[in-house]
Amino acid sequence: MTTPDPDGLLAEQLLRLTRRVHRIQKRHLELRDLGVTPAQSRLLRTLAHYPAPPRMADLAERLEVVPRAVTTLVDGLEAGGKVRRVPDPANRRVTRIELTDEGRATLLELRGARRSAAKEILAPLTEKERQVLGVLLDTLIDGEAAPGC
Repeated sequence: MTTPDPDGLLAEQLLRLTRRVHRIQKRHLELRDLGVTPAQSRLLRTLAHYPAPPRMADLAERLEVVPRAVTTLVDGLEAGGKVRRVPDPANRRVTRIELTDEGRATLLELRGARRSAAKEILAPLTEKERQVLGVLLDTLIDGEAAPGC
């Protein structure tokens, strides 16, 4: 007889939760008919954190993807009017990516979609359980043990 692997069970639960979160967020995006994929929405959110338009290589590094993947995402977002390529004023060989007004409006809608998805996902939890979950998630994200554990 084999003993149950608690870490294996936790890993499976995390994977199932990740898939559920992805499905719910995707559905909330589709309900708002924003014309962006989850990957494109991630690029828009990342782009919004830069104080000045970044290079595609900067986006690829921040998103932890290959530069070609960023090119494909930017192509789609540019075709939809959400971003535009602009020349770097200091180096004409460099192209930077900036949000358009439509891209900023889409970001606001994306935030609403994410909030409504989170509300749905967290609905079964009490306020206390949500606080505990927040601490546990911070611990997992930071990779450090929570105080008192």
